[in-house]
Amino acid sequence: MSTFSEKNEYIIKKIERVSPNVVAQASQYQAAILADVAGRRGAMHGRIQGLAPSMKLAGPAFTVEVRPGDNLMIHAALALAKPGDVLVIDGKGDLSAALMGTIMMTQAKALGLAGIIVDGAVRDAEEIREMEYPVFAAGTNPNGPTKLVPGRINWPVSVGGVSVNPGDLIVADFDGVVVVERERAESLIPLAEKKHNDETARIEGIKSGKQLRPAWLESTLIKSGVLKEGEVL
Repeated sequence: MSTFSEKNEYIIKKIERVSPNVVAQASQYQAAILADVAGRRGAMHGRIQGLAPSMKLAGPAFTVEVRPGDNLMIHAALALAKPGDVLVIDGKGDLSAALMGTIMMTQAKALGLAGIIVDGAVRDAEEIREMEYPVFAAGTNPNGPTKLVPGRINWPVSVGGVSVNPGDLIVADFDGVVVVERERAESLIPLAEKKHNDETARIEGIKSGKQLRPAWLESTLIKSGVLKEGEVL
């Protein structure tokens, strides 16, 4: 049997990340825009929310899997992650104990990490809000974690019902968290720009009174069988 030193089956240190240029471009758009152009998929369960409405982030996923209530591997991940990375933690949705608090968040911020996504609980929420460091979690709990059980770093994880691979693009704001596969991310940027421009024009049309209903409404109602051909609302 291979020993830990010969073959580390817990930690993958080298990963391929979505490019910084793609991250910078994606950060200009709402999570909702990215989710739409990705085929209305990749959005994590709504239980994972920012600790404050102003929190938002974009960056490559640095994935961590832990056992419920144990944060040993998060400490290891903090020692390995690079500036700009987003820690994406599969905490199994457990809310019985916090996996991170002010000390670890301060460390993550000092290391230049773009933020934290955790399908689990955190604590010291008010202090984290005051830090203005982007943290998205499934909830809060004052209980502290254990540091006893091995997990895995930079393996595929499931967070908020979405598969996340190391290096995938993560974009998050107060609407929630969206995951875009690293290989697809660059191709979606032009679609996101068009979607943003179209929605901006639509809103201006509403405000000006020139387009108070969607241009597609009646044709879609006809296709769905609600209206007959040639019938109007």
